Amino acid sequence: MILPVLAQFIIFKYLPLYGVTLAFKDYHILEGISSSPWVGLFNFQRLFSSLDFLRVFKNTIVLALLNFVFGFPAPIILALMINELRGKVFKRVTQTISYLPHFVSWVILAGIFMEVLSPSRGPINAVIKALGFSPIFFLGNPDWFRPTLVVTNIWKGLGWGSIVYLAALGGINEELYDAARVDGCGRFQRIYHVTLPGILPVVIIMLILASGSLVSDNFDQVFNLQNDGVINNVGDVLGTYIYRTGLKSLDYSFSTTLELFRNIISLALVVSTNKISKLVGEYGLW
Repeated sequence: MILPVLAQFIIFKYLPLYGVTLAFKDYHILEGISSSPWVGLFNFQRLFSSLDFLRVFKNTIVLALLNFVFGFPAPIILALMINELRGKVFKRVTQTISYLPHFVSWVILAGIFMEVLSPSRGPINAVIKALGFSPIFFLGNPDWFRPTLVVTNIWKGLGWGSIVYLAALGGINEELYDAARVDGCGRFQRIYHVTLPGILPVVIIMLILASGSLVSDNFDQVFNLQNDGVINNVGDVLGTYIYRTGLKSLDYSFSTTLELFRNIISLALVVSTNKISKLVGEYGLW
């Protein structure tokens, strides 16, 4: 029964690793990967000397940090709120509704957000104008583009991200809550002294995994919401840069170098975060 899974990993995960050699070659389509000449670290020299790379790398880090700071605690807070609900039917309905955005693609959501956030016909700007303020071009204003990406990304993944924490909350021994009530702890004290310590191992594991995304970006979201030429200084990230160099400019060697660099940084962040976690506590991935 495990053979199809192993085959899937070998075919789609391990065999394509041969393509990493493109980062060290001057790739020509007609010659293929194996026959293309080796160039050593030339593509990495191009990468680090490129002004565009410095700009998109900065944008990627800033956007990732914003998503990490505001997005990581959001599913934990939602899980704690859902866990405190007493009505079973309302609790299940709330969970189901919070999951739904995860299953809608960014292609569809981008069209919806463009209409909702439109400065001329969007309902949000209609409210802003009714309050006496000037309409805001959320997707065309460099000052508002990043906050819009962060808020929409949190909204889409909030419910799905809370599933792990809800499962962890379900494993906490109810006798601990009973003991806390006997000791006179209120609801917030029970959350602080029982609930949060109970899910701490899961939180740390998710934190370690999330650290690897600090140089990643949600390409689907950024690409579909991006307004080229208007917000490039703040909205052009590694994912869109790789797309342009690889699929538009057909510079496969350089785009592979970009992706390899990003993956190396992500691996280093995960390993470092895990090591720090093991030094300061007892939890880690390995």
